[in-house]
Amino acid sequence: MEQKINSADLELKDRLVAINRVTKVTKGGRTFSFSAIVVVGDENGTVGYGLGKANEVTTAISKGVEAAKKNLIKVPVLKGTLPHEQEAKYSGATVFMRPASSGTGLVAGGAMRAVLESAGIKDVLAKSKGSSNPHNLVKATFAALKLLRDPRMIAQQRGISLDKVFNG
Repeated sequence: MEQKINSADLELKDRLVAINRVTKVTKGGRTFSFSAIVVVGDENGTVGYGLGKANEVTTAISKGVEAAKKNLIKVPVLKGTLPHEQEAKYSGATVFMRPASSGTGLVAGGAMRAVLESAGIKDVLAKSKGSSNPHNLVKATFAALKLLRDPRMIAQQRGISLDKVFNG
């Protein structure tokens, strides 16, 4: 269900997830550079992430935003929550997300929270297990969001009318 989205016609907000200072030791001394992982989204089902590396923090963040705009995905958001529960793993990070009733809020930690807020998900219960590395958590969250399936698409594939799905 993955399709590329053009970022030109969207009003995207960027969120900084993590900045990492990287040190390179040479015979002349230490050279510091920065890597920044950034999440962008329109808070209406479109979200993307990017990694920017540069010698200055602001440049690294702007490079991350540009990379994130090239890596956008569409997420099915149903009444402010997820259509179904989903678990995904990337490297050492495992994430679990479950839809929540209206008013629950976003129960998720650090990197997952930034991704879910940018996607426009308002009510969800989420848990991250294993690695707390922000890079792997963002990628695991994206893997879970890519696996989500829209109920309308499933109903259409199965030949079920939409009023049966949404009205019981």
